[in-house]
Amino acid sequence: MKNNNPSDPRKLLADSPMSRAQILVIAAAVGLYALDGFDVLSISFAAPGIAAEWSIDRATLGIVLSMELIGMCVGSILLGALADRVGRRPVVLICLAVMSIGMFMVTTVRGLVDLSLWRVVTGIGIGGVLAAITAVAAEFSNDQRRHLCVSLVTIGYPIGAVIGGSVSAQLLGTFDWRSVFYFGAATTLIFIPIVYFCMPESVHWLVQKQPAAALARVNSTLRRFGHQAVSKLPFVSEGVRRRSIGDIFTGSLLVTTVIVTAAYFFHITTFYFILKWVPKIVADMGFAASSAAGVLVWANVGGAIGGALFGLLTLRYNVKSLTLAILVLSGITVSIFGRSPDNLQALSAFAAIAGFCTNAGVVGMYAIFAHAFPTHVRAFGTGFAIGVGRGGSVLAPILAGILFEAGIGLAGVAFAMAMGSVLAAGILLFLRLDRAQASLDDDELATATNDTEESGVASARAVS
Repeated sequence: MKNNNPSDPRKLLADSPMSRAQILVIAAAVGLYALDGFDVLSISFAAPGIAAEWSIDRATLGIVLSMELIGMCVGSILLGALADRVGRRPVVLICLAVMSIGMFMVTTVRGLVDLSLWRVVTGIGIGGVLAAITAVAAEFSNDQRRHLCVSLVTIGYPIGAVIGGSVSAQLLGTFDWRSVFYFGAATTLIFIPIVYFCMPESVHWLVQKQPAAALARVNSTLRRFGHQAVSKLPFVSEGVRRRSIGDIFTGSLLVTTVIVTAAYFFHITTFYFILKWVPKIVADMGFAASSAAGVLVWANVGGAIGGALFGLLTLRYNVKSLTLAILVLSGITVSIFGRSPDNLQALSAFAAIAGFCTNAGVVGMYAIFAHAFPTHVRAFGTGFAIGVGRGGSVLAPILAGILFEAGIGLAGVAFAMAMGSVLAAGILLFLRLDRAQASLDDDELATATNDTEESGVASARAVS
């Protein structure tokens, strides 16, 4: 067992090769993102059936499609803050329970108000999971693989959409739209014991907050990961321990928060235009609901490949530069999608290309989130950027619906929605990651090096 610095388990995990148990945590995190990907898009898969059963026009459907996104905004901010206060693990477990209830209750609704309410509830749970799991991916990986792990976790989202879309296509071929939500509720419920048994609390959070029995919990995790136990935890002053999550609104972190939130807002507007409107666009061309879901699956296949390739490229190239390039390509490919021929093969191909670029852009933004915020605000900073930024995800279906109702054709709507990614690239040009808190040790925590608790300050590691 390796133990270069017995007083600092964070550095031990950062410098050591990742164990199988750590890889299992990352795999569970990928699964949670996949679950979120399906839960968010379940309403898109079901949209043609809902519209047909309740005679909903496009503008109204756009509002319904946005409801869980409103919940995600709230959940990302509030539950992200809670994850920084009480820990990542309990928040994830609570969110899974909320998501399962929300998905099941959709099957019982009799009108748009009830449907919208339970989609908001589901979205609150999804938002909390996204904020907490991004922090988990960063804190359970080592320095060498951190960008890659965050990227791999993020591509769970389109993977879930691919699997969920394939299952939904089969379900919708036999049953009505409610079957999609039965499947989602059952799958979400299964993840509760998986998280309970496979995902311990973050060592970084335990060292930062040092709650009751923190040393025992850290040592339990270290042994699980193949390391020796430590005799004591790094000394953390009371002032550092009580640092406020409001720090993201002060100093250099305020600049970082504003830039990444605005960039995410505009890119996610483009991203969710593809995810939310593809099934309805394809169905309106005269294709069956199952075929429409299949085109969305191809968009997410492209997204998964794009996200994975982006993660691999981060091992060699600058994250910010990669993200800027892919955001510009996102705008171009989404605009081209609007000019696709009206046959399934062409629609699937262009949707896959657009999905490749737009999801790679999301992966890039999440990689930046994971390194832009220090431990004590990592979940909240990420949650805030996701929550406020996802105002774009709320705006996308509504704005596209309004444009369609105004008589603008698919090509014009797609071009307008594609501009979100281009604006995001322009905003991200102003981000200085060398000024962000890039180190998982945060340069704010003192490590106890002797019995008198003489402390040293860890230096921040730049990521750009």
